[in-house]
Amino acid sequence: MGIVGTGTRTAARLSPWARAIAIGEIALIVKRHLDLLGPGEPTELRQLLVKSKGRRKNLTQRERQRLIELARKLEPGQFAKSAATKATPLRRKR
Repeated sequence: MGIVGTGTRTAARLSPWARAIAIGEIALIVKRHLDLLGPGEPTELRQLLVKSKGRRKNLTQRERQRLIELARKLEPGQFAKSAATKATPLRRKR
């Protein structure tokens, strides 16, 4: 089973309080990474994502480059590491 399936089962065994804390901590990590964008950039990122509708071909080459640039500013690798670190202590010992 993949990582998503395992995480879902683990989350289901957590108390509602533990789930709320985990969600809150991850929300703070998201905000911290969104704050890395400059003024107006979060809006620009949203507009590009909406325009793309999840498909590259819906954006011009220039817009694709800008979307990649904005995504890199969010430091996705560091975000994933931070989110995983916050979620890991909530796992139950077997």
